[in-house]
Amino acid sequence: MQLKNLTQHIINKNSFLCVGLDTELKRLPKHLQQQPNAVLQFNKAIIDATKDYCVSYKINTAFYEAMGAKGWDIMEATLHYIPATHFSIADAKRGDIGNTAAQYARTFFEVYPFDAVTVAPYMGEDSIRPFLEYNQKVTIVLGLTSNKGSEDFEQLIVQETGGNSGAYSQKKLYEKVIEKVANWGTTEQLMFVVGATKTVEMKQIRSIVPEHFFLVPGVGAQGGNLNEVADFGWNKNIGLLVNASRSIIYADDTENFQITAAAAAATYQLIMQQILSQKLL
Repeated sequence: MQLKNLTQHIINKNSFLCVGLDTELKRLPKHLQQQPNAVLQFNKAIIDATKDYCVSYKINTAFYEAMGAKGWDIMEATLHYIPATHFSIADAKRGDIGNTAAQYARTFFEVYPFDAVTVAPYMGEDSIRPFLEYNQKVTIVLGLTSNKGSEDFEQLIVQETGGNSGAYSQKKLYEKVIEKVANWGTTEQLMFVVGATKTVEMKQIRSIVPEHFFLVPGVGAQGGNLNEVADFGWNKNIGLLVNASRSIIYADDTENFQITAAAAAATYQLIMQQILSQKLL
C-alpha cells in the first residue's frame, strides 16, 4: 500500500491503528512455546485476530534478527501473511553511509517488500537518500521518540544565527532535524516517528510539518494518551498512524490469547472511531 491510499483506508476502517509484531518466544502462551513454528504461528493468529481493527502492521526486525537465519525466514513469512490491504512497516531503524544505506533500502524494499521502513537521520542526507530513491515506498524518519534517552541528543538546544540581522534563535535538535529532512522528499515519501508521550512537543512538530504522517508509538504499555495524540497530531489528511504492540499481542498468555488480542485491538478501534467521527465533521 502507498501512503496516498492510507487516509482513505483509515476512513473505511474507522481506525488508524498499527499493530506491532514485537514477538518474543519466551513471551508466547505456554502451549505454543514448544511448537516448531511457534513465533510464526503466533504472528498469524494475531494478524487473523486484529486485521479487521487495524490498518497497518509494524514488524520490529530486532526480534527476528535475534533468532538468526530462522528469524529472517519467520519475518518474511509474516510479512507475506499481512493482507495487501494493510500498510506494512519494517521497524529496522537503519542509518549508515550511502552505499550501505542503499543495501538496507534494497533489503527492506525489494528482498522483503515492505511498504515502509524506519531510519535514523543522524548521519545526514546521504544516509537517507537511497531509501527515497524508491518513489513508491515510504521512509519513516525518527523525529522525537518516547524513551528517556531522547533527552541526550534529540532534545538538545541548537542555537542559530538569524541571517543578516545577526540575531540568535534557539531550537531543539529534533525540530531542526525534522525541518531539514522534510525538504529531502515529498509528503508521500516521508513520515516521522513522534512518541505518544510527547504530545506537547507534537503540537510544535505539527506546525513544522503540517502535511506529513506521523507514526506514533507509545500508547498502551508506555502510557501515551490516544485522545491527546489526536488533539495535537491531527492534520487535514488525518496524519496519524498509532502503534500498539505489547498491549495487544501480549494481552493474554493463555489459550484464549487470540480472542483477547482481538478485543484489545477492537477497544483501540472503537476509541479511534469516536475520534474520527468528531474530527471529520
